[in-house]
Amino acid sequence: MSIKGILFDAYGTLCDIRDKRRPFAKLVQASPDRQRARDLVMTRPFDLREAAREFDVDGVDLDVLEDDLAAELASIELFEEVSEVLKHLRAGGLRLGVVSNLAQPYAEPLLRLLPFDLDAYAWSFSVGSLKPDSAIFTAALDMLDLSPDEILMVGDTFDADYEGARKSGMHALHLDREGVSERPVPTIMTLRKLTDYAPG
Repeated sequence: MSIKGILFDAYGTLCDIRDKRRPFAKLVQASPDRQRARDLVMTRPFDLREAAREFDVDGVDLDVLEDDLAAELASIELFEEVSEVLKHLRAGGLRLGVVSNLAQPYAEPLLRLLPFDLDAYAWSFSVGSLKPDSAIFTAALDMLDLSPDEILMVGDTFDADYEGARKSGMHALHLDREGVSERPVPTIMTLRKLTDYAPG
């Protein structure tokens, strides 16, 4: 296969939250319609207070949730190999991007940590679509100006990342950092394995 671009999931793949407080999950749990709240928080550009108003949430201390969110955002770190691997792939001429299901506040910390601007960012909150739906992958393809068979998608969530990408016609690798997956699919434990796609 001739890979010209690599797309990454964000959290669990490129970066991690070291101090997990899950403020948006708590907000969703307090919502009278949890499924609607979950979908909206990931597909609309809401902050916590906007989400609370939209979901008609009662009995939640928003000041505490905002403190939780601030603690989470301050604890976000790239996995140790990410900067080195991204630089290697970029030097090899590959186009790079992110396709991620996440609430809006979690995008900016990742952007600040990356060693350079990538070529595409398909955030669920801006595209209005969640992986594994093809619409979010199509948005990334359009940004990269590549065809699906020229793209490799890498992520740690099997259904959203691996299966979603495959159904959209892309190549895919399942990232299993713990080495516990027994799925019979192409799997890696570290992003360092991606340097094979850009020798040198």
